[in-house]
Amino acid sequence: MEKKKVADCIALLEKEYGIPRPDEEDPVDLLVKTILSQNTSDANSLPAFARLKRAFPDYESLLRAPDEAVAESIRRGGLAEIKAKRIKAALKKIKEEQGEISLASLAGMKKEQAMEYLLRLPGVGPKTASIVLLFAFGMPFLPVDTHVFRLSQRLGLVEEKANPEKAQKMLERIVPPDKYISFHLNLIRHGREVCHARGPRHEKCCLQGCCHYMQGQKA
Repeated sequence: MEKKKVADCIALLEKEYGIPRPDEEDPVDLLVKTILSQNTSDANSLPAFARLKRAFPDYESLLRAPDEAVAESIRRGGLAEIKAKRIKAALKKIKEEQGEISLASLAGMKKEQAMEYLLRLPGVGPKTASIVLLFAFGMPFLPVDTHVFRLSQRLGLVEEKANPEKAQKMLERIVPPDKYISFHLNLIRHGREVCHARGPRHEKCCLQGCCHYMQGQKA
């Protein structure tokens, strides 16, 4: 039943927004970009990442730079001092363990081993690690951000009392692995454009027939 429902949701989202085709990204770039996105919006984190890349021609020069200089380059992304330290610490650990600032070795690991490696890096939690492994390596992890978590609960796909980590495990069981990217990106887009945390635009929602939240409001 749940698998049928999630398949219907994926089909409706793809009809509304298309099948997303994300660009290939360097895994380290994606890691840094995702750390920058923590606790802020893309409108803030993406310009911060672009400025970081302009300020430092490569990650070796970023590692040599003072924390204050790195923080200043990402100021727009919020929590600049904390994120600067996290980024530098993660890059330093990668270099110490890999001999260079590269995550290429993860491609040869089993998914559980790759996840375990990333979770040992400073500032990296399950969502950040899942994003890197899904989008940079095609490993079957389904990241649960704020939008995916909220909409999955409203749709009745995960339990109301579930935390994001439990929600991820539940979704990975019912979403087909080849649809992880489509489900993740389209649900985020739907959350931003239609299914807002406050004042969801029910009249614009392509998921009306699937939504426990909307049906509960009508009751």
